[in-house]
Amino acid sequence: MRLDKLLSNLGVSSRSACRDLIRKGRVSVNGSVCRDGAFHVPDDAEVALDGKKMDTRVERHLMLYKPAGCLTAAEDKSSKTVMDLLPNQYRTLGCMPVGRLDKDTTGLLILTTDGDLAHRLITPRYHVDKVYFARVDEPLTKEDETAFSQGIELKDFTCMPARLERVEDTLGKVTVQEGKYHQVKRMFGARGKRVLQLHRASFGTLVLDEQMQPGDFRELTEKETTALYRAAGKTNE
Repeated sequence: MRLDKLLSNLGVSSRSACRDLIRKGRVSVNGSVCRDGAFHVPDDAEVALDGKKMDTRVERHLMLYKPAGCLTAAEDKSSKTVMDLLPNQYRTLGCMPVGRLDKDTTGLLILTTDGDLAHRLITPRYHVDKVYFARVDEPLTKEDETAFSQGIELKDFTCMPARLERVEDTLGKVTVQEGKYHQVKRMFGARGKRVLQLHRASFGTLVLDEQMQPGDFRELTEKETTALYRAAGKTNE
């Protein structure tokens, strides 16, 4: 990748401003000052700005603790989105949410620059579990558990079999492999129950970091990333 494009993609500044930084000799590649914005940077090269080494990885994978009241969208004119919780660098790199969580739903949201990984994680074909905790307005029953396991018929489609486990009278743990619009809420609605709170605890092999607070994010570790790719039936090599 061209040096000026790489710096711009990493969120340093605009492409033209990055070219100016390069011309001024503020950027080095593998220890040597480079004044050519068109220089093709090797994948394993060490790039530094003003003597400070930069993280030049273009591919990124994040976990974010989505707070309530925040849209899962790239941008919105009237509401705060999950992308507003991240430094602009990640938007520039093309890091986007994997699937959606409703505005009032909290919990684990994955963001990645790998579109194919995102597709594999959300499509039922790869059988990637999504685990939620749902607080409802009526006590859960054994009949609810059975209905979930058989696949609940909604107005426009029939849900795949899911797993509902009663944690408390009105708190259930739900495991699904789909992620259609308002699906978990609609499944409970079909059983005559209204979801009061919904929280996603895990997605595939990834569990929400218990040290995180709503609005926090961090990049996935190499081990987490490898396991997530494996769950989606591909490798990250």
